[in-house]
Amino acid sequence: MSGFEMTADARADLATRLEAALRACSGVRGVYRSGSLVSTVLRAGAAALGGRTGTEPVVSVTAGERGVVVEAAIGVDGRTPALATLRHARAAVDAVLRAQDLPRESLALTVVHVQGHQEREAGERRRP
Repeated sequence: MSGFEMTADARADLATRLEAALRACSGVRGVYRSGSLVSTVLRAGAAALGGRTGTEPVVSVTAGERGVVVEAAIGVDGRTPALATLRHARAAVDAVLRAQDLPRESLALTVVHVQGHQEREAGERRRP
């Protein structure tokens, strides 16, 4: 058993708050499930068998020995340097944790997609 404990409901609530905070960061275009191809395939298989609903938060939150362990994968806007976006995302995660008086053991943010200057999302107007 880990030294720091959280209930499943508390982890899910925190993951939802963290996802919202990440989506609100300038330069973040999307938040995705983190993990390897194998874990993604296993999740899909569990969902197909009725083991999961598919509505679980995409940000991973677990209890470590000394605090919360957070993992997230983000898509970033190519118009903003990825490092600046990652710094902003880290600050957003830390702000959510501080607001709930939770210690952070580790944070893994992975950039999985960079949306280029020429790519547009549906309904997005091109800037001159």
